[in-house]
Amino acid sequence: MSTITVNEPVQKIATRESYGKALAALGARRDDVVVLDADLSGSTKTGVFAKQHPDRFFNMGVAEANMIGVAAGLALTGKTVFASSFAMFAAGKAFEQIRQAVALPEANVKICASHAGVTTGEDGASHQMLEDLAIMRVLPNMRVIVPADGREAEQVVDAVAEVNGPCYVRLSRMKTPLITPDDHVFELGKASQLREGQSITLIATGVTVFHAVAAADELAAEGIDARVLNMSTIKPLDVGAVNAAARETAGIVTIEEAQRIGGLGSAVCETVSGTQPCPVVRLGMTDRFGESGDGGELLEHFGLTASHIVQAAKNLLARS
Repeated sequence: MSTITVNEPVQKIATRESYGKALAALGARRDDVVVLDADLSGSTKTGVFAKQHPDRFFNMGVAEANMIGVAAGLALTGKTVFASSFAMFAAGKAFEQIRQAVALPEANVKICASHAGVTTGEDGASHQMLEDLAIMRVLPNMRVIVPADGREAEQVVDAVAEVNGPCYVRLSRMKTPLITPDDHVFELGKASQLREGQSITLIATGVTVFHAVAAADELAAEGIDARVLNMSTIKPLDVGAVNAAARETAGIVTIEEAQRIGGLGSAVCETVSGTQPCPVVRLGMTDRFGESGDGGELLEHFGLTASHIVQAAKNLLARS
């Protein structure tokens, strides 16, 4: 159970950095692991793997569609393939190849996309991929994972390497606080509960998990006990945890730095509407593109920080 509060100093690390570190360590343990990158290895941090395992690293150049096709081909030879680029390019430019060459034949390819969400920051709307959760989640056979912090990102690398078939892992550019407990164990398809609570449930994913915990601290100070779920697997969704939240609390607030259409909030709504109907408030990008700016300031600007989560929770409780 997490004990971090908003007033505690916490270590910050970008999930892409943990990805690079964990990938290199995985390569040392398993010689079937091959890594491809689209000329962005310094930013995606696959360069760490390249330096330690140069014979199993391939820079495919600025050719993401080809990279995915080659990744699928290598997977057919028995390799466990990690393919990386910025999320805008990995999920956006190569969607057809992901659908046809990876998802359809269930190729053992792990697409690990960095620089996702508004926390990509100064690169602006063109590079702030907000639609990837929706387009990856809709693909049959695709698993979709968004680690909450660097600690969980390391575990995600090992976890997706152990499962056979396609995975999409969403990683952040900005350094963000470590929020998962020291004894946290990532399990594919399972939410982790960071706060107990019976009043309302906050379900967050990725870098917004820290802000959900901070919001729970603020709500607790006002006598509202908020349950906090880190939903690091968007697909397959932990429907048991979602239904329990719907059944045991007055409502759910979802938080994601992605489009509200088709992402975590949509997945939660789809679940409860068919099993355990309850009020759901979705915080995320509201059918618009991002803006250039500091990543933390953009989270505040778009209403994804603790104060906004607190207000959304109070409004939901007032209506219940």
